[in-house]
Amino acid sequence: QVQLVESGGGLVQAEGSLTLSCTASGSIFYLNAMGWYRQAPGKEREVVAQITSSGNTNYADSVKGRFTISRDKGKNTVYLQMNSLKPEDTAVYHCNFKEQGVRRNLEFWGQGTLVTVSS
Repeated sequence: QVQLVESGGGLVQAEGSLTLSCTASGSIFYLNAMGWYRQAPGKEREVVAQITSSGNTNYADSVKGRFTISRDKGKNTVYLQMNSLKPEDTAVYHCNFKEQGVRRNLEFWGQGTLVTVSS
């Protein structure tokens, strides 16, 4: 099992910035991807950004150029730096951990942290 603890959500004005953090603990497989998903009211959960254990990243088109994902492998922590926030970024942001082994493909979720962007 992997436990994920998120922090950093809150209320911010449009064009402001926030940084989310997520620390993983437990049985951590060395081949993995960590990332952030978000779910806005009345909408489905969508991927925001992901980073693999080798450092490869991918972003949703809606956040490219504004959000940056990074990780500290030694601390098993992933960060999401969010700049130029828009009201449409308002959502519950969930940390995600995916094993990427040939025979290990478990997935774990954090409880979520609320980001509210006011106009």
